[in-house]
Amino acid sequence: MRTPSILNLLFVDDDQLYAEHIVQLLGAYYDEVNLGFLDDKEELLKSLRQQWDVLVFGNAYDMSFTDVVGIIQERSIDLPTISLLGKTNPTASPQNSNTQHLPTVIDSTMVKSLYTDKDIPVLMAICLQHDSLRSRRQLKTLRHVLSEAEQRANILIKNSKSAVAYLDQGIHIFANDPYLKMFGFEAMDDVIGVPVIDLIAGTDNVKGFKQFLKQFDKGDRTQVEFNFDSLRVDGTTFKAKLQLATATLDAEPVTQIIIQQNSHNSAEIAKRLAVAERKDSLTGLNNRRGFEEQLLAIREQAIQGKAVAGLLYIQLDSIGKIRSSLGLQGVDITVQQVAKALGEIAPQDYISRFSDTSFALLTTSKSAQELIALAERIGVHISEMLIEVDNHTTHTTVSTGIVKIEQGAAEPQVLLERAIDAITHIMIETSNQGNTYHLYDPSEHANSDDNALAETLVDAIANNRFELLFQPIYDITNDRSDFYEVYLRLPLQDADNTVLTPDQFMTVAKAHRLREKIDRWVLINACKKISAVRKTHPEARLLVQLTSASLIDKNLPNVARQLINAVGGVSNVLTLQFNEKDIVDHLIIAKSQFSALSQASCQVGVHNFGSSTKSLEVANMIKPDTVRLAHTYVQDIDKADNFETLKALVTSTNQLNVEVLMPYIEDAATMSVAWSVGARYLQGYYLQEPKETIETTSPS
Repeated sequence: MRTPSILNLLFVDDDQLYAEHIVQLLGAYYDEVNLGFLDDKEELLKSLRQQWDVLVFGNAYDMSFTDVVGIIQERSIDLPTISLLGKTNPTASPQNSNTQHLPTVIDSTMVKSLYTDKDIPVLMAICLQHDSLRSRRQLKTLRHVLSEAEQRANILIKNSKSAVAYLDQGIHIFANDPYLKMFGFEAMDDVIGVPVIDLIAGTDNVKGFKQFLKQFDKGDRTQVEFNFDSLRVDGTTFKAKLQLATATLDAEPVTQIIIQQNSHNSAEIAKRLAVAERKDSLTGLNNRRGFEEQLLAIREQAIQGKAVAGLLYIQLDSIGKIRSSLGLQGVDITVQQVAKALGEIAPQDYISRFSDTSFALLTTSKSAQELIALAERIGVHISEMLIEVDNHTTHTTVSTGIVKIEQGAAEPQVLLERAIDAITHIMIETSNQGNTYHLYDPSEHANSDDNALAETLVDAIANNRFELLFQPIYDITNDRSDFYEVYLRLPLQDADNTVLTPDQFMTVAKAHRLREKIDRWVLINACKKISAVRKTHPEARLLVQLTSASLIDKNLPNVARQLINAVGGVSNVLTLQFNEKDIVDHLIIAKSQFSALSQASCQVGVHNFGSSTKSLEVANMIKPDTVRLAHTYVQDIDKADNFETLKALVTSTNQLNVEVLMPYIEDAATMSVAWSVGARYLQGYYLQEPKETIETTSPS
């Protein structure tokens, strides 16, 4: 299966329409283009916390291109950067090409002097720079893999019972202890620089080995073993079998020579080494490396919905006092005793010594309350311990940071950072009194941490923490307000009781592929509300705005049909509306989707109608039931030109047999002219603001 091509494009500019224009053109080259858009330094510094593929700079509020390049270079971020110079100026001289404060030195990851009205060079620069970046990232990954492989190989070789050495052009540059002992060398320095043929006895053996080595250097791998008589330093000889292999040492190519290798023995050594590398020698617990591997595995299980887990980061208090009074021995014994106690308190859990004076504990199938109870139990038990050090008695307490690991959990490194942040919170709030704990709640940090916001969204979907508001829409034709638009809100559990609107969290929802799930939650819960209302007011119906994720969801018509049947089966009970820009971006799919929804007895609408130059053509093609006018048409409606423009759009839309909804009626002046534009529906705070309950009384 082909891996989808995705471009994460960061635009620093004050012209969002141009950025979206470029994104639309890039759609021909990528399966998905994720756009980040900003125009000031503070937002740039925040955005650079996540990974981008290409940065395009046009014009910023408080930065020049030089400033942007400096910020990127200071942080050692590999981010190709492209500068735009506005439209082509045929009268400009070459000497003025640096008038935009561009750096005088441009490296291979920066492109300057591209004009905004020349789309092809801009697109080529973005695509080529992204391709070059991917190559660098792949090379970095391969180098890391090679370095890790070399490190593992060297550990095996140094601890192997087989005799192993490295050669460079037939000269020894490294040998392990069994190799040195086999040939009678006392130290590594004695063998370095010695030609390998000096260790081969007999003229015929030397000639044969030279030919063997020559064929190997030419790439012939049909023969990698050579039987010969070996010559020790003291002149004695012995029969041996030599094997050659290509290898690297300090990232440089070398030839590996192995004598009497026991592959089974090497495998056993590798296994024992792998275990030893993950063990802490002082406590016998797993060390940080072992813990991080286990955290990765548990997090993967949580992501797949197979486990609910928790991380406890346990920091020993008063270590400074113990060290000053009892020395390092006192610290070591304290660490050992705490490690033993943790094993007794939580024998079924995964415990590791994370650093010198901290432990990390992973536990599964525990709720937040159970994690807190475990932290309390650990804190009380350790605070009551008496620790003996050379006839002296000491004690300690612990501070514990708690992090839940659930579906939608952040990356392992982020989870660790949160646990440590929880410890910091304890120190600030309790003046480091010790023996306390703090549970990290992502919703408290959702305003400043995208990962925390994503987890808050997952939690809101799973535990119904979203809120819905309903705003009546006045129907001029029938003189009533039984049509309700649904608005989504996300309350945060922070100190300010913040409530987020979709424009504040949908970008993160898109990045974490949560929009479709959020849309589904809104549909289901809004229909539950209207179903209850329709028992006493059977004319009540809904207008629900969905994202582009639902617009391209082939299963949406079936979901709509089921919900309509659940609330009474009336064809006009549910209207789904989509943003005009999303429809234009997916026009062929939208036409098919609108047709399928209509066949499912679901009405369809267009939100932000009139925002493009081809709004009427689009409406004629997709044939919606209603359109909701863009805000710009309602602004300054008291001016004659604006009023006539609005009235002409409404008239043309009505001629397509499409009902028009005029929103944003916020004052009496707007209301006074709204009746005469020809729209069927009126909506706004002047009529009634959105509320948590569906009010069925009509305005007077």
